[in-house]
Amino acid sequence: MTSSSRALSARALEQRLAVCLDPALSSRRTPAQPARDLAACTRAQQDFVLHWGAVIARDNAELAYQFTAHVCDAIRLMDLDGVEAWLLQAMDLYDRSGQRAAIHAFQQPAAFAANRQQLQAGAVLEDHAGALERFVRGLNGRPLAVAAAERCCTDTETIFLPPRLARLPEKAANVSLYKAMAVHQWAQSWYGTWRGGALLAAVAGGALGPDDLSLFHALETIRLDARLARDYPGLHRDMAALRRALEDDDAELRRRAAVLAEPTASVDDALRLAAELRGLPAGTCCYRGELDPAAVRERLDTRKARERERLRVALAPLMDEADGSEQAGAETDEPGRRETTVRERLQVRRRRDPDAPDGIGCELLLDGSPVAPPADVRSTMASIVQDLGEIPPDYLLAPARGAGPRKHGSGRVAENPDAAGTGADHAEGAWRYDEWDCGRRHYRKAWCALRERALPVGDLVLYRTTLDKHGGLIKSIRRTFELLRGEDKTLRRQPHGEDIDIDALVEAHADAHAGREMTQRLFLRQHKSERSVAVMLMVDMSGSTKGWINQAEREALVLLCEALTVLGDRFAIYGFSGWTRKRCDVFPVKRFAEPYGHPVQARIGAIAPQDYTRMGAPIRHLSGLLAQQAARSKLLITLSDGKPDDYDLQYRGDYGIEDTRAALFEARRAGIHPFCITIDEAGADYLPHMFGAANYVVVADVARLPAKVSEIYRRVAF
Repeated sequence: MTSSSRALSARALEQRLAVCLDPALSSRRTPAQPARDLAACTRAQQDFVLHWGAVIARDNAELAYQFTAHVCDAIRLMDLDGVEAWLLQAMDLYDRSGQRAAIHAFQQPAAFAANRQQLQAGAVLEDHAGALERFVRGLNGRPLAVAAAERCCTDTETIFLPPRLARLPEKAANVSLYKAMAVHQWAQSWYGTWRGGALLAAVAGGALGPDDLSLFHALETIRLDARLARDYPGLHRDMAALRRALEDDDAELRRRAAVLAEPTASVDDALRLAAELRGLPAGTCCYRGELDPAAVRERLDTRKARERERLRVALAPLMDEADGSEQAGAETDEPGRRETTVRERLQVRRRRDPDAPDGIGCELLLDGSPVAPPADVRSTMASIVQDLGEIPPDYLLAPARGAGPRKHGSGRVAENPDAAGTGADHAEGAWRYDEWDCGRRHYRKAWCALRERALPVGDLVLYRTTLDKHGGLIKSIRRTFELLRGEDKTLRRQPHGEDIDIDALVEAHADAHAGREMTQRLFLRQHKSERSVAVMLMVDMSGSTKGWINQAEREALVLLCEALTVLGDRFAIYGFSGWTRKRCDVFPVKRFAEPYGHPVQARIGAIAPQDYTRMGAPIRHLSGLLAQQAARSKLLITLSDGKPDDYDLQYRGDYGIEDTRAALFEARRAGIHPFCITIDEAGADYLPHMFGAANYVVVADVARLPAKVSEIYRRVAF
């Protein structure tokens, strides 16, 4: 046996443990007893304990002692993977609830080991929520969030699932059960459980009591299963296998409700059968969950008002563009006349659409001819049809010229963020974000407090100076980007157009000979392709950007904003800085909804060096804002002068790099493409690890940064 594999003696272990344990601990807490217990372990087990004891001691010496005092009991009960899970759970409790909760967890390894089999086989929603959201989004309909709750249900905007599932003996099977639950909650919205309000009216009118609601839900599950079997047979087979594995029993109900498996069955049929079969047992179904009519009604009422307003506001520029400015101005002067004109000229026509609920979609007509609204308007129309089955006429009344949408917040708005800057760890006005601890190989939960802070009032001196200094370059950039705005795209199988679509005509002729209905989509139409890009510019405002660097950053932003304005890409600009985990700051320079004008240009001039470069929390915050944008391509471009850094020494080096890398990986999972522009000549040492080998560029000469940044954006965004 070599010396490196020979177990350490109790004396040697005591000496090593004394290094990481606080010497101030009382004499009854010397490492002697833990060392004697640990001496009976193998060298691999001893090295494991010494490593994790040192890691925990960097956070809290008392917890390090508790770990070493009880780890041998844990080793007798579990393998090292289980012991690691036990200690990580205790440290997570320390992050969330403090020292007392963590000590309690360290003192009960037996309780953790008793549940370990269930923990190993069980699936944790936190680990799979992102994948489930993307899976459901890929099916159809509006995006649905996935969140943890004690019961499985939906409010039509969020799918609520249990935080842990361990009903089946293997983790993969429990993940499949999560998927089946999520799919069935999605199916309620897509296949019309809540559409038109018939179910909500039956509940509100007392026609469905609690017991009747359970029976109705079981019947509606039969109808939704039949729809899934027709549209997604592979997915339905997996769900049927789960029912067999968990021995679900609703055979009698399925026999009595066979009519619900017909293609034409609707929620009205399920309501009628619920009244006829009142008192019949509902049976069991592992993925059925529950119905929550109150939550759905609240969400539906809010969404109807929001989408009605959003559609009406979006229709105003369509009308103005069609009329011309002179006629539009005349209509604005007479609101009653404008409303009457809109009623007559804007219409919605139902048409077959395989991607719409029940295969029926809506087409917008202006003066009797189809119009192609922007992508965000189409998604709003699709969401309205999903809820109501149609677009009511009053949704088409475009508001008076100049009316704008009200703001509907999607998250908690920070309260007095500037006043919260020096508060306690849980101060009001802060967003809380996890942080990746590479030493633990685990997230610190809600570890960083981030606030949005307003920049001081600036002026237009920097903007005007930049225009004078780089006037020729700006003209060149504008000409280049104008050529890149998009070319004509040929749309096939259109109901009207400039030319005949030969392929569509041949297929229609064959359909007519076969006795099938002949389609009217026989034309080609030229359409100017629209860019669908949203860009978040994340600007380093750390103290190291003083002088030339800050000047170059601001000039580069001015040039890039001029280019983005030509392109029409949606963009936002936020500065970032920080001072320890309690003071992570972002500075809105331009929000997505804000036009590029003098206020934004003045804020660019007000960008000034602040504190340090703690990047993880700002990336997570700005990625969340970017993810809310309805765009095909989403870019997060970081403009920085160096690697992640902070006053907190722990964040320097590998810790900060790995946390930033984890935040960027989370952004990629959300469909965001990160890219970094840096002037740090040593960036090639760490940027490939953080951003990827092809997702960064080093501009060695800071004076060339303004001239290079638009060129780099053109390469990244096209």
